[in-house]
Amino acid sequence: MIRHGRQGPRRTLLPWTVPLLLLATSARAQDTPAPAAETRPLGLPSKVDWKFNFDAGWGVFGFANSLYQDPKEGVPQNYGDNWMEGFLKPAISGTYTLQSSSEFYGKLSGVGERTYASPPALVGRDQSSFLPEDMYIGWRSGKAFESLGENALDFSIGREQYTIGHGLLLWDGAAEGGSRGGYWSNARKAFGVAAIGRFKPGHHTLEAFFLKKDDLPENDTDTRLLGANYEYKFGETTTLGATYMKWRSKTIPRRDHLDVYNLRAYTAPIPAATDLSFELEYAAERNGDTLHADAWTASAAYSFSHVSWKPKLTYRYAWFEGDNPSTTRNENFDPLYLGFYDWGTWWQGEIAGEYFLSNSNLRSHQARVHVAPNDHVGGGLFFYKFLADQPASYGPGVSSRDIAVESDAYVDWKINKNFTASFVAAFANPQQAVEQATGRTHNFKYGMVFLAYSY
Repeated sequence: MIRHGRQGPRRTLLPWTVPLLLLATSARAQDTPAPAAETRPLGLPSKVDWKFNFDAGWGVFGFANSLYQDPKEGVPQNYGDNWMEGFLKPAISGTYTLQSSSEFYGKLSGVGERTYASPPALVGRDQSSFLPEDMYIGWRSGKAFESLGENALDFSIGREQYTIGHGLLLWDGAAEGGSRGGYWSNARKAFGVAAIGRFKPGHHTLEAFFLKKDDLPENDTDTRLLGANYEYKFGETTTLGATYMKWRSKTIPRRDHLDVYNLRAYTAPIPAATDLSFELEYAAERNGDTLHADAWTASAAYSFSHVSWKPKLTYRYAWFEGDNPSTTRNENFDPLYLGFYDWGTWWQGEIAGEYFLSNSNLRSHQARVHVAPNDHVGGGLFFYKFLADQPASYGPGVSSRDIAVESDAYVDWKINKNFTASFVAAFANPQQAVEQATGRTHNFKYGMVFLAYSY
């Protein structure tokens, strides 16, 4: 939020003075050339191309009859509540171009965020913090190797975000909530340590990376990983990808020496019908008997791009394996560092996925309709059905697969090029598995308003 300074006392002009002032101003404007725009020195090296950014957000969140039972954190509290949170993120980035057209680049940013108005324990206490976010340097080749293409080589190291695909496994490198505040805003995404190398000849992309999560100080897992990622693009409509990751952790046994394999395809395969698109993704986690789990998701979408409001229909099925009690090994899929690529991805449901379900021991059906009445307003509806993959692992005494049915409505309003307001209303009906696990039978209700600023 930008606050304007106080105005001084108003001065009243007599009616007959207004025309004289207008005439005098008009004559002076014709006789006097317009002054040149003032150039204010930045005090920074002039050979560097500098860029300044400023992002901010503020939201209010409310619950009624919510189920506060998050299997990831083990916080059982059953009551409705509300809270507020906001963040500020100033940033400066710079690029220095060499004679070869290759570039050195870097970015420095910080995030200040606060959670307040008596948030529930799942979200965290009234907390605020201001900490570094992006802090990295890098080099890219520009046109120095023309036969390979522009920026065919790219290396960076420091604190930065790294993402794979649409965020099913790897998107968010920093923890929120707790002592930092900002549970929902998720303004922090940079890994505490990131070293990334890219080789991009033509339609190919090959990446090697080392990452270390920026955990909350009160829950430092010392988790880090090495990996390699490959992608191939067929024109503008198809991307195929494959990733391998090796994980280490001192405090989470299932992640120590964990191997992760990921295959994915995002495609609109029919040239004459590019409005029809498909997504398919598979992940395998292997760590002996400590963890042996799989997950996959498939979706189809059709966009009526030549119709008023441009409606888009999507159906998605997602399966994340749960632990089978009849085996000695652990099959509970570890959701790793998923992220927010779009509404419903990969926090599934504004109630369930945000507050009491994780992408583990879960099967979900998602149906979505999105409309865009104009360039400033877009919105839609989600419908979910959540099922337990292994009911006995969902909770003691649970025999039913049915967890919840949820419907969400959202609207994004681009007020201008800087401000965007988002509105969410959600309703979820707990099913038999929730009742067996918690005794909860009341419907869950949720509402949210979030205002974001970007410069």
